[in-house]
Amino acid sequence: MKITVVGTGYVGLVTGTCFAETGNEVVCVDIDANKVKKLSAGQITIYEPGLEKLFERNLKEGRLSFTTSLEEGIKDAEVIFLALPTPPGADGSADLSFVLRVAEQLGTILTDYKVIVDKSTVPVGTADKVIAAVAKNCKTEFDVVSNPEFLREGVAVDDFMKPDRVVIGTNSERARKVMGDLYAPFVRQGNPIIYMDEKSAELTKYAANSFLATKISFMNEVAVLCEKLGADVDMVRKGMGSDDRIGKRFLFPGIGYGGSCFPKDVQALVKSSEDAEYDFKILNAVMDVNEKQKLFLLPKIKAYFNGDVKGKHFALWGLAFKPNTDDIREAPALYIIDALLAAGATVSVFDPEAMENVRQLLGDKITYADHQYTCLDNADALIIATEWSVFRTPDFNKISASLNNNVIFDGRNLFEVARMKELGYHYESVGRTPVLS
Repeated sequence: MKITVVGTGYVGLVTGTCFAETGNEVVCVDIDANKVKKLSAGQITIYEPGLEKLFERNLKEGRLSFTTSLEEGIKDAEVIFLALPTPPGADGSADLSFVLRVAEQLGTILTDYKVIVDKSTVPVGTADKVIAAVAKNCKTEFDVVSNPEFLREGVAVDDFMKPDRVVIGTNSERARKVMGDLYAPFVRQGNPIIYMDEKSAELTKYAANSFLATKISFMNEVAVLCEKLGADVDMVRKGMGSDDRIGKRFLFPGIGYGGSCFPKDVQALVKSSEDAEYDFKILNAVMDVNEKQKLFLLPKIKAYFNGDVKGKHFALWGLAFKPNTDDIREAPALYIIDALLAAGATVSVFDPEAMENVRQLLGDKITYADHQYTCLDNADALIIATEWSVFRTPDFNKISASLNNNVIFDGRNLFEVARMKELGYHYESVGRTPVLS
């Protein structure tokens, strides 16, 4: 099948590459000429484990190509995916300007039937708006389908190639047949394609992400309570997670969620609820808890230094909002850095993938180390903000030799409390009994 993907960001590039991997001919369109030039030359523009190999193979075999021309990109395509940004506006609503602008352009250049697919995360009613935008200038038949993505950064290729489910929102039998044929190779293991109306499909994505964000914030509140009551959140998590009705995933406490999806999607669902004159109390609480959780370690850090960190130097491991990605959007590490700098401290950082993105954001306000251990030199304490695997079993002798004090503030609960006590560290984490020096 011939497919067009409009937008080469995270979702667009993964979508286009994975569809090409199953034998489709895919053209990706982007208005950024420099990005298109890089991609056409074989230079991948995002970090996602497993993607680069597929990208290089399909580019080499001619199934994947890139262009800045929308008209050229959709020529002969049967399906057009809109994988465009929908950033939050000042009021929390999703900005649909990119999506609707392309929809209007499509209306002026379509010459035969196409299935236009909203792949971006969009609020309920967007399909109707896209239909209206295309129809304004269109003289041929088309269908608009809602097909939300459920990709987790760090494992997006597996999520796309072996999806738990595929959600397709359409009331058109013609579009349903096209989309069913397209996704058939991905569901051969028996995972379902779930057909529904467009509005239900749009709400499904927001509801799913908001529920997962709720689990995270709930567990972070349990962690706070554990510290006040002397319980161990790891034991509570295991006891809860063994219940099949609850499940083990998204129960790990920490310093809050970030990234491109959860913050934006929760905020957008709250705004949609307000527009419908409904007060979504749980999600307002979820957002409030998460904002506070990002700075959960700060009172602990200040207390250790008698309320004053001015002139202190901190090493920070982990900048990405989660491991196995270079995405720093809404990353808790950035909030911690800002707070420390505002209090007069200095910070050295290390992350396996995200440092260049932070450098573009913060410039020379902080120091960027070339190795996780050189990051520690002359630091008064180590802060852990992202649970990269490389941080899980460090050489504690090297840590002790580099730090001015054996002090670790762990926002991801990487180490066992008993072990840190044996090693002689002042160790504070989330929802567990601290090791105090």
